[in-house]
Amino acid sequence: MVIEHWLNIAVVILLVLNTLGAIVTVFRDKTRDITTVWAWMQVLLLFPVFGFAFYFFFGRKLSDKRIFDIRTQRVMGIDRIAKKQKQEMKRLEDNEYREEQTFVRLFLNNEQAIFTNENDVEIFTDGHEKFARLFTDIENATHHINIEYYTIYDDQIGNELVDLLTKKAQEGVRVRVIFDAWGSGGRHNKMYQRLRDAGGQVEAFLMARWQMFSLRVNNHDHRKLVIIDGNIGYIGGFNVGDQYLGRKPKFGHWRDTHLRVEGDAVLAMQSCFFMDWNATTVTEKLQFSEDYFPDTTVAGGVAMQIVSSGPESDAKQIYQGYLHMLAIAQESITIQSPYFIPNQAIMDVLSVAARSGVKVRIMIPGMPDHAFVYRATQYYAHQMVKAGAEVYTYDNGFLHAKTLVIDDKVVSVGSANMDIRSFALNFEVNAFMYSRDVARQMNDIFAEDLKHATKLTRQYFSEQSLWLRFKQMFSRLLAPIL
Repeated sequence: MVIEHWLNIAVVILLVLNTLGAIVTVFRDKTRDITTVWAWMQVLLLFPVFGFAFYFFFGRKLSDKRIFDIRTQRVMGIDRIAKKQKQEMKRLEDNEYREEQTFVRLFLNNEQAIFTNENDVEIFTDGHEKFARLFTDIENATHHINIEYYTIYDDQIGNELVDLLTKKAQEGVRVRVIFDAWGSGGRHNKMYQRLRDAGGQVEAFLMARWQMFSLRVNNHDHRKLVIIDGNIGYIGGFNVGDQYLGRKPKFGHWRDTHLRVEGDAVLAMQSCFFMDWNATTVTEKLQFSEDYFPDTTVAGGVAMQIVSSGPESDAKQIYQGYLHMLAIAQESITIQSPYFIPNQAIMDVLSVAARSGVKVRIMIPGMPDHAFVYRATQYYAHQMVKAGAEVYTYDNGFLHAKTLVIDDKVVSVGSANMDIRSFALNFEVNAFMYSRDVARQMNDIFAEDLKHATKLTRQYFSEQSLWLRFKQMFSRLLAPIL
């Protein structure tokens, strides 16, 4: 009886300390969204002790020093390319871009994202075609190759990329690689050693010397950028790994969207890379020069802004861009995203659009790659069907594209999913394009994808089991931290 008495006291003390610890841990960060705060409170209170271990990996944010370093680099990069923006801003007075001025002002005010209107854009939806084109451009590089990916796996395509970069480094081309250690499944020092030996530089994004203290699921480098000689840029959804070429039976065909860009927009991609490189490396900082920001002359006429966002900024630039696109759409909204876990504002504006006669079409994967995320995506898909939107599952492999098109004239393609993690937690970068030609190409791609898709209906969801619906609703409760 004495032992039982003291065990009861110990349990009570543990629960009290757990509750106090949960309150202090979650509420001390005044920048968190209130829905995220309460989601974490549920986790920490429902799973005493173990919830804190979960929070250690999923809930911690970057230190104030890291955020300051990134903000400093952002300002440095923008200052050096401001004159290019002044030249382009004069063209906004033309009627051709009158409708897009609200976007331009939004991104300029939030991030000073430069507007460029002379870009050539090539769209890729197949990994084999994308990497073939990328490898050709790398082979032809003469001055520098700057690469930034969330995922670079130590597999066949990963090693082919490192081999090619090693060859270029041996030729005297400056090669720099940033990768996210979490997204890449480790540092892969053995794979990169030959590139380092050839003079190439490789950095794990914001990775501390003591790796254990950097193990967080949040605040990772989800960007996918390649800049070659300052005049060719790649941006989109493809990472580097065999699965992105359909070589993994689990996923089958990998359906993604990526852009190859030539023109002044590449300078903005370069600035983003410089910011991330200088905030990450402790050795050689990059200096802004004409070698990295050359004058470009391209016949293409695609107007665009390269918009980056991350936890170092409270503006949530890409999220605000998405929200603005959805809010002003008058005819159509077309979304493709592997993870559809929007916040309430996005849900509200999509629901209003659908009920107002705007044609809202959303395509999500027909298979999961993360269980909770997939069930939450199903929950929100159901809500959109009830609101009158057309929702489809892509059945020909895994859909990983992150695209948004409105009214056949404004397009966003990049790394940011339609979910809370991309809105506020990870480092993302998207191309916002103001081009009817690009919008037409994207709509044609969506039409082709519909041939391999299933339309979800009210009946489809009503026939789901109670257990499946419970899993969807439970996953939805964790949406702010997924």
